[in-house]
Amino acid sequence: MTTPLADKIKNLIRMNGPLSVTDYFALCLADPEHGYYRTREPFGQAGDFVTAPEISQLFGEMVGVFLVHAWQQHGSPTPVHLVEIGPGRGTMMLDMIRVIRRIAPELFEALSVHLVETSDRLRGVQRVTLEAFSAKVSWHRGFDEVPHGFTLIAANELFDAIPIRQFVKTPKGFRERLVGLDANDELAFGIGVATIDPTLLPINSGGEPEGTVYEIAPARQAVMQALCERLRQSGGTALIIDYGHMVTGFGDTLQAVLHHEYDPPLAHPGEADLTSHVDFEDLARVARASGVQINGCLHQGDFLYGLGLSQRAQALANGKAEAEQRAIALAADRLAGAGEGKMGELFKVMAVSSPKVTLAPFRPIP
Repeated sequence: MTTPLADKIKNLIRMNGPLSVTDYFALCLADPEHGYYRTREPFGQAGDFVTAPEISQLFGEMVGVFLVHAWQQHGSPTPVHLVEIGPGRGTMMLDMIRVIRRIAPELFEALSVHLVETSDRLRGVQRVTLEAFSAKVSWHRGFDEVPHGFTLIAANELFDAIPIRQFVKTPKGFRERLVGLDANDELAFGIGVATIDPTLLPINSGGEPEGTVYEIAPARQAVMQALCERLRQSGGTALIIDYGHMVTGFGDTLQAVLHHEYDPPLAHPGEADLTSHVDFEDLARVARASGVQINGCLHQGDFLYGLGLSQRAQALANGKAEAEQRAIALAADRLAGAGEGKMGELFKVMAVSSPKVTLAPFRPIP
């Protein structure tokens, strides 16, 4: 079985030769005609995956609580730009605004909301979700369009959808991984001639077996740099939540998800979500080089429990029917627990700030 985008990619390869993983990744998600985010409704039970804000309002509320705390630690400046990049259906922003209005009315009054969203279809969904607060909300196609001024940024599952490059260990060193065509005219991985700068490899590398994959993400670095530069110029805090690893290492993390199941990355281009794990150590290197403070990096479970997830879930369950209480407890466990099907350990949370502030539940990094 093929897909319209697979046919398009095959034609591109026949005309121009194999594609880099970066180009394949970008086409799968953002091709104007057949790209996944241009044509699909990815979120929720009817889509291909469920994000944390869709599991429970508890997630967005905890993020809102954290940003109120950050604003207070920064000295409660006004006005405030509250920015979400890649806001999905707008669910997290809605829960954030509600909790901000409840616990920090002065911040709510001083707030303008900025959603960075390239998909016209998703903008329409977000408009409906955030209708009650429409007077406060503006949309932007790029982060550079967001006006300057004190800024609080939330980015949940943003970086995993930004394309990566992959390199494979061969007898002649690491060579770039490409997407080409096999003898049956099907999409297949191959190896090109481009090499990697050895200084980009992890320290103490050199003994990896042939076939080992190493991933770098210049496009992610560029986005992180833009966020840090804005914080340095305007002041504020950015919260980054994604699945990935805290230490740079080797491994192939490119993955596709279709109807809540893992799918081979080359099987259904344009119809499956394509992502890879985020290297948080690499993002921290960019932040450090940009001159902003790294507040810390935690497992999502530690972050949520540290902000009072258990207490909030209990308060939400009080007075509810038993089935509803059970559903709230299960949702909290899925967000913060460890083990298969749970997000508490796989997902990491990093905060960066300028100027320097102390933000719970993070411990300051020297």
